[in-house]
Amino acid sequence: MADKDPPNTAAFRLPDPALVSRTMADVAERGQRIVSDFLKRQSDGSTDPDPLKIGHAFLEMTQRLMANPARLVQAQLGFWHDYLTLWQNTARRMMGDVPQPVIAEDDKDRRFKDDAWRDHEVFDFIRQSYLLSARYFRSVVEGTEGLEPKTAQKVDFYTRQFVDAMSPTNFLMTNPEVLRRTAESGGENLLRGLSNLLSDLERGRGKLRIRMTDDTKFQVGENIAVTPGKVVFQNDLMQLIQYAPSTETVLKRPLLIIPPWINKFYILDLRPKNSFIRWAVDQGHTVFVISWVNPDEALGEKGFEDYMLEGPYAALGAIEQATGEKGANVIGYCLGGTLLASTLAHMASKRDTRVKSATFFTTMVDFEEAGELGVFIDEEQLAALEDKMQKVGFLEGREMATTFNMLRANDLIWSFVVNNYLMGQEPFPFDLLYWNDDSTRMPAKMHSFYLRRMYQQNDLVKPGGIDLLGVKLDLRKIKVPTYILSTREDHIAPWKSTYRATQLYKGPIRFVLAASGHIAGVANPPDAGKYSHWVHDDMPRDPDEWFKGATELAGSWWPDWHRWVAGLDRTQVPARQPGDGALTPIEDAPGSYVKVMATD
Repeated sequence: MADKDPPNTAAFRLPDPALVSRTMADVAERGQRIVSDFLKRQSDGSTDPDPLKIGHAFLEMTQRLMANPARLVQAQLGFWHDYLTLWQNTARRMMGDVPQPVIAEDDKDRRFKDDAWRDHEVFDFIRQSYLLSARYFRSVVEGTEGLEPKTAQKVDFYTRQFVDAMSPTNFLMTNPEVLRRTAESGGENLLRGLSNLLSDLERGRGKLRIRMTDDTKFQVGENIAVTPGKVVFQNDLMQLIQYAPSTETVLKRPLLIIPPWINKFYILDLRPKNSFIRWAVDQGHTVFVISWVNPDEALGEKGFEDYMLEGPYAALGAIEQATGEKGANVIGYCLGGTLLASTLAHMASKRDTRVKSATFFTTMVDFEEAGELGVFIDEEQLAALEDKMQKVGFLEGREMATTFNMLRANDLIWSFVVNNYLMGQEPFPFDLLYWNDDSTRMPAKMHSFYLRRMYQQNDLVKPGGIDLLGVKLDLRKIKVPTYILSTREDHIAPWKSTYRATQLYKGPIRFVLAASGHIAGVANPPDAGKYSHWVHDDMPRDPDEWFKGATELAGSWWPDWHRWVAGLDRTQVPARQPGDGALTPIEDAPGSYVKVMATD
């Protein structure tokens, strides 16, 4: 097959002079404001030259490499051998031969999907050259001996960040798709991209806040988070929503959902077609959901104990008032699940039996192997973070969002750099990415406790390691029936870490592993026909042994969970409307707390 021609720069169309003039005037005016803001931040000392605290880690790696030069030379020789082979193969291609590639990208790597990366010898050379260089950098880092595990993890993570940033797909002159668009539009894509870049800098008040979706297409309470219901209770930290029934009878036990306060609850109620909340209502559950406040400096002293008291404890009391039922089935998602486990251990010591079953979505309670989030948890970074939080009383929402985005940089950062700035395109309206961008703040006291006592010291898994309100917690005292849902490609709560909870709780346990990741694997409605899940009745200590014996089933895990939880008590009662009990509705769902933006 003959190679395709590169983009035809001879046919380059000149841009509209009026558009260029308007754009440049706009750039000058907006750029002056952005630079002024930047200089102001520099002068007030608020900018840290090494905010990620990685300089020391890379210095230590360099010292270790220099102590063993033979290993570095060996890696360099291998790299140059592969590079010479690539040069030879490229020359053979130019003479009409079809040699095998020296290296190929991973099947899941979507950066090089354009045909020109393989069909044209120049771009094929650029692609393979980059892949060889990336492999070389990673192999050198991985082969560095004598580093402390935390330092090695940090160096490896940020090396991959650098490698991803240097991808030829991220630059105009080495991306065939961008070159083609530039030639076809006369460079207007780059003018639009520059305008998009300035808009994102303005949104971030001088920091780059990449727009991932067309946020004008979504409005909380209008086309997302629209399942009918009422706010029936509220306090400083949360509003409790009771959803209207859609069936004539409902299960006697109400269902309480505790979402994470790192994100907003409506990930479980995006739109009707993918809403777990609406689906649970349709299965006959009386659903209550905690909608956490987006805290400001006034709540900076709220701690983990406050979240327990004003969250699940307050919600269970309100549910009894609303329904007359003392017992409830409870779901905790991510950090909400960590709070649920802590609350259950606290309740066990108090002999409080109101929680009749516990479901954990992608929840860690043993943080020994916390995955790549552990890169951000060391004494140097925690001290810097605490210093920053103490000045304002909370952690800025964008900082947490940026951390999560870095875990999947190619998908959640660089793909939008290419689309928005190089291609000059507007981002596609996508409800999940709108939710992802709707960030939340963290109270300083709570967040410091969570990061230090759980992530850094792993105290929650230690009997008596954490004391809440005078009670020393022991997760081994939890004896309620438990359903644990994890996801196989989870970058935030690695499934093998979440599996460790099966060896802690003493009640009957069902562990289910869903395909995909932390969000898509959970918010996966049956009608979508996407992803699969694995089930296994035995709970061996080794998660790999569990997976080896598990059965893969097609489609969503939602029906499996409903069969499990309904099977615990199938008693039916007439459907309950919000306001039927002792609680007077305050406002319509989704309430006002969820509408507070981190930028407000």
